[in-house]
Amino acid sequence: MSRDEREANELVQDVFVRVWERLPTFRAQSALATWMHRLAVNVVLEKWRSAKREAMRLIDDPGDAMFDAPVRVRDLDGRMDLDAATARLPAGARAVFVLHDVEGYSHDEISAMSGIAAGTSRTQLFRARRALARMLAL
Repeated sequence: MSRDEREANELVQDVFVRVWERLPTFRAQSALATWMHRLAVNVVLEKWRSAKREAMRLIDDPGDAMFDAPVRVRDLDGRMDLDAATARLPAGARAVFVLHDVEGYSHDEISAMSGIAAGTSRTQLFRARRALARMLAL
């Protein structure tokens, strides 16, 4: 099951929980389906807002000193795997790198999800790639 399918299933479950919790407040001023649709929309909007807030917390200042710090590789063979190198990135750069290069989102989509400018997303990605190249170099 893909990540999108898991998220969709989780949202459906959240909608049904919300409907169950709010059923006593249904006043029959509209069709039940209309009322349920509005609840579903609200659940999805809340999810998007919380994802946006989370992404905003992950975005660091583009001038992060981590990018200019020398990298020491401690592996026996002189290489660090990509997962470990990615984990060492500042949170904002890591978020943009994963969303763009791993998950395949465009800069405009990342901008919409995180609330940062598309140009900031491009800058974060450039700096993340540069830092990864340094970390993975012999």
